[in-house]
Amino acid sequence: MTEEQRATLGEELATWIERLGLEGHLTEAGLPTFRRDGGAGSAARWIDPGTGQDLSLAQLQDVERLLRNEGTEPEHAVPVALVVLRRHARLRAELLATPTFDYAALAEVRGTSVDATRFAVHKAASTHRLLVVPVDERSVVPAFQLTGEGELRPDLAPVLEPLLAARMDPWRVWAWLTQPAALLGGLVPEQAVTDPETADLVLTAAVRLAERVAAGS
Repeated sequence: MTEEQRATLGEELATWIERLGLEGHLTEAGLPTFRRDGGAGSAARWIDPGTGQDLSLAQLQDVERLLRNEGTEPEHAVPVALVVLRRHARLRAELLATPTFDYAALAEVRGTSVDATRFAVHKAASTHRLLVVPVDERSVVPAFQLTGEGELRPDLAPVLEPLLAARMDPWRVWAWLTQPAALLGGLVPEQAVTDPETADLVLTAAVRLAERVAAGS
Protein backbone atom coordinates (compact mmCIF):
# COMPACT_ATOMS: atom_id res chain seq x y z
CA MET A 1 0.00 0.00 0.00
CA THR A 2 2.87 2.36 0.80
CA GLU A 3 4.33 1.91 -2.69
CA GLU A 4 0.93 2.63 -4.25
CA GLN A 5 0.56 5.74 -2.10
CA ARG A 6 4.02 6.93 -3.07
CA ALA A 7 3.30 6.44 -6.77
CA THR A 8 -0.05 8.21 -6.52
CA LEU A 9 1.28 11.17 -4.57
CA GLY A 10 4.32 11.49 -6.82
CA GLU A 11 2.15 11.55 -9.92
CA GLU A 12 -0.27 14.07 -8.43
CA LEU A 13 2.56 16.44 -7.51
CA ALA A 14 4.31 16.05 -10.87
CA THR A 15 1.10 16.63 -12.84
CA TRP A 16 0.31 19.70 -10.74
CA ILE A 17 3.78 21.20 -11.23
CA GLU A 18 3.67 20.46 -14.98
CA ARG A 19 0.25 22.08 -15.31
CA LEU A 20 1.67 25.22 -13.71
CA GLY A 21 4.74 25.07 -15.97
CA LEU A 22 7.12 25.11 -13.00
CA GLU A 23 9.01 21.84 -13.42
CA GLY A 24 12.11 23.64 -14.71
CA HIS A 25 12.52 25.62 -11.49
CA LEU A 26 12.60 22.85 -8.88
CA THR A 27 16.39 22.56 -8.82
CA GLU A 28 16.85 26.33 -8.51
CA ALA A 29 14.50 26.27 -5.52
CA GLY A 30 16.60 23.57 -3.87
CA LEU A 31 13.84 20.97 -4.21
CA PRO A 32 13.89 17.38 -5.46
CA THR A 33 13.11 16.95 -9.14
CA PHE A 34 11.16 14.37 -11.08
CA ARG A 35 11.54 12.71 -14.44
CA ARG A 36 9.47 10.49 -16.68
CA ASP A 37 11.79 7.76 -17.93
CA GLY A 38 9.33 6.58 -20.55
CA GLY A 39 8.69 10.04 -21.93
CA ALA A 40 5.52 12.13 -21.70
CA GLY A 41 2.68 10.24 -20.07
CA SER A 42 4.88 7.76 -18.22
CA ALA A 43 5.02 7.56 -14.44
CA ALA A 44 6.84 10.35 -12.60
CA ARG A 45 9.91 9.45 -10.54
CA TRP A 46 10.90 11.93 -7.85
CA ILE A 47 14.65 11.93 -7.20
CA ASP A 48 16.56 12.82 -4.05
CA PRO A 49 19.26 15.27 -5.26
CA GLY A 50 21.63 14.10 -2.54
CA THR A 51 21.51 10.36 -3.21
CA GLY A 52 20.06 10.07 -6.69
CA GLN A 53 17.54 7.58 -5.30
CA ASP A 54 13.76 7.67 -5.55
CA LEU A 55 12.05 9.65 -2.78
CA SER A 56 10.27 7.69 -0.08
CA LEU A 57 6.64 8.33 0.74
CA ALA A 58 7.67 10.37 3.79
CA GLN A 59 10.02 12.49 1.67
CA LEU A 60 7.30 13.06 -0.93
CA GLN A 61 4.92 14.15 1.82
CA ASP A 62 7.56 16.66 2.98
CA VAL A 63 7.85 17.97 -0.58
CA GLU A 64 4.08 18.30 -0.80
CA ARG A 65 3.99 20.32 2.44
CA LEU A 66 6.69 22.63 1.12
CA LEU A 67 4.93 23.16 -2.20
CA ARG A 68 1.49 23.70 -0.68
CA ASN A 69 2.50 25.90 2.25
CA GLU A 70 0.80 29.03 0.88
CA GLY A 71 -2.87 29.77 1.48
CA THR A 72 -5.50 28.40 3.82
CA GLU A 73 -6.67 25.73 1.39
CA PRO A 74 -3.63 23.55 0.56
CA GLU A 75 -5.35 21.79 -2.32
CA HIS A 76 -5.70 25.15 -4.08
CA ALA A 77 -2.33 26.55 -3.02
CA VAL A 78 0.29 27.77 -5.46
CA PRO A 79 4.02 27.11 -4.90
CA VAL A 80 4.89 30.79 -4.56
CA ALA A 81 8.65 30.23 -4.45
CA LEU A 82 8.56 28.44 -7.81
CA VAL A 83 6.28 31.07 -9.33
CA VAL A 84 8.70 33.80 -8.23
CA LEU A 85 11.64 31.90 -9.72
CA ARG A 86 9.77 31.53 -13.01
CA ARG A 87 8.99 35.23 -13.06
CA HIS A 88 12.64 36.05 -12.40
CA ALA A 89 13.76 33.68 -15.16
CA ARG A 90 11.42 35.32 -17.65
CA LEU A 91 12.56 38.78 -16.63
CA ARG A 92 16.21 37.81 -16.99
CA ALA A 93 15.52 36.41 -20.45
CA GLU A 94 13.81 39.68 -21.41
CA LEU A 95 16.71 41.75 -20.11
CA LEU A 96 19.29 39.60 -21.90
CA ALA A 97 17.36 40.09 -25.13
CA THR A 98 18.17 43.81 -24.95
CA PRO A 99 21.55 45.14 -26.19
CA THR A 100 24.55 44.22 -24.03
CA PHE A 101 28.32 44.22 -24.36
CA ASP A 102 31.02 41.81 -23.36
CA TYR A 103 34.56 43.11 -23.03
CA ALA A 104 35.50 42.37 -26.63
CA ALA A 105 32.42 44.02 -28.13
CA LEU A 106 32.78 47.09 -25.93
CA ALA A 107 36.48 47.34 -26.78
CA GLU A 108 35.59 47.41 -30.46
CA VAL A 109 33.07 50.21 -29.96
CA ARG A 110 35.55 52.20 -27.88
CA GLY A 111 38.46 51.53 -30.19
CA THR A 112 40.63 50.26 -27.37
CA SER A 113 42.16 46.93 -26.37
CA VAL A 114 40.20 44.29 -24.52
CA ASP A 115 42.54 44.58 -21.53
CA ALA A 116 42.14 48.34 -21.37
CA THR A 117 38.37 48.00 -21.63
CA ARG A 118 38.25 45.34 -18.93
CA PHE A 119 40.29 47.59 -16.62
CA ALA A 120 38.02 50.57 -17.31
CA VAL A 121 34.88 48.51 -16.72
CA HIS A 122 36.19 47.13 -13.42
CA LYS A 123 37.22 50.61 -12.27
CA ALA A 124 33.83 52.11 -13.11
CA ALA A 125 32.02 49.22 -11.45
CA SER A 126 34.13 49.51 -8.30
CA THR A 127 33.14 53.16 -7.95
CA HIS A 128 29.46 52.34 -8.52
CA ARG A 129 29.24 54.18 -11.83
CA LEU A 130 28.64 51.16 -14.07
CA LEU A 131 26.33 48.17 -13.76
CA VAL A 132 28.01 44.88 -14.64
CA VAL A 133 25.83 41.78 -14.50
CA PRO A 134 27.15 38.24 -13.98
CA VAL A 135 25.66 35.77 -16.46
CA ASP A 136 26.78 32.18 -16.00
CA GLU A 137 30.59 32.40 -16.12
CA ARG A 138 30.83 35.74 -17.89
CA SER A 139 29.98 39.37 -17.27
CA VAL A 140 27.82 41.60 -19.43
CA VAL A 141 27.46 45.36 -19.53
CA PRO A 142 23.88 46.48 -20.32
CA ALA A 143 24.12 48.93 -23.20
CA PHE A 144 21.46 51.37 -21.97
CA GLN A 145 23.97 52.96 -19.56
CA LEU A 146 26.47 53.81 -22.30
CA THR A 147 26.66 56.39 -25.05
CA GLY A 148 26.92 55.48 -28.71
CA GLU A 149 30.71 55.58 -28.31
CA GLY A 150 30.59 53.12 -25.43
CA GLU A 151 31.32 55.70 -22.75
CA LEU A 152 29.47 56.10 -19.45
CA ARG A 153 26.31 58.17 -19.56
CA PRO A 154 26.99 61.04 -17.13
CA ASP A 155 23.28 61.50 -16.40
CA LEU A 156 22.98 57.94 -15.05
CA ALA A 157 25.97 58.02 -12.68
CA PRO A 158 24.09 59.75 -9.80
CA VAL A 159 21.28 57.21 -10.17
CA LEU A 160 23.49 54.13 -10.32
CA GLU A 161 25.71 55.11 -7.40
CA PRO A 162 23.21 54.71 -4.52
CA LEU A 163 21.73 51.51 -5.97
CA LEU A 164 25.08 49.80 -6.48
CA ALA A 165 26.53 51.12 -3.22
CA ALA A 166 23.58 49.52 -1.40
CA ARG A 167 24.64 46.19 -2.96
CA MET A 168 21.31 45.84 -4.69
CA ASP A 169 21.06 42.71 -6.83
CA PRO A 170 22.44 43.62 -10.30
CA TRP A 171 19.47 42.04 -12.07
CA ARG A 172 17.09 44.09 -9.94
CA VAL A 173 19.04 47.26 -10.70
CA TRP A 174 18.88 46.47 -14.41
CA ALA A 175 15.14 45.80 -14.28
CA TRP A 176 14.32 48.87 -12.19
CA LEU A 177 16.25 51.24 -14.43
CA THR A 178 14.79 49.97 -17.69
CA GLN A 179 11.14 49.26 -16.85
CA PRO A 180 8.26 51.47 -15.69
CA ALA A 181 8.80 52.22 -12.00
CA ALA A 182 5.98 52.62 -9.48
CA LEU A 183 8.01 55.21 -7.55
CA LEU A 184 8.03 57.33 -10.70
CA GLY A 185 4.40 56.98 -11.67
CA GLY A 186 5.20 54.55 -14.46
CA LEU A 187 8.15 56.42 -15.96
CA VAL A 188 11.22 54.43 -17.05
CA PRO A 189 14.12 55.71 -14.89
CA GLU A 190 16.91 55.54 -17.47
CA GLN A 191 14.74 57.53 -19.86
CA ALA A 192 13.21 59.93 -17.36
CA VAL A 193 16.65 60.95 -16.06
CA THR A 194 17.38 62.60 -19.42
CA ASP A 195 14.53 65.08 -18.86
CA PRO A 196 15.49 68.03 -16.60
CA GLU A 197 11.93 68.12 -15.30
CA THR A 198 12.06 64.54 -13.98
CA ALA A 199 15.79 63.95 -13.40
CA ASP A 200 15.65 64.97 -9.72
CA LEU A 201 12.61 62.75 -9.21
CA VAL A 202 14.53 59.76 -10.61
CA LEU A 203 17.48 60.44 -8.31
CA THR A 204 15.21 60.75 -5.27
CA ALA A 205 13.47 57.48 -6.14
CA ALA A 206 16.81 55.72 -6.56
CA VAL A 207 18.04 56.96 -3.18
CA ARG A 208 14.84 55.84 -1.46
CA LEU A 209 15.00 52.42 -3.11
CA ALA A 210 18.65 52.06 -2.12
CA GLU A 211 17.80 52.95 1.49
CA ARG A 212 15.13 50.25 1.58
CA VAL A 213 17.54 47.70 0.12
CA ALA A 214 20.25 48.61 2.61
CA ALA A 215 17.80 48.45 5.51
CA GLY A 216 16.69 45.00 4.49
CA SER A 217 20.18 43.57 4.07
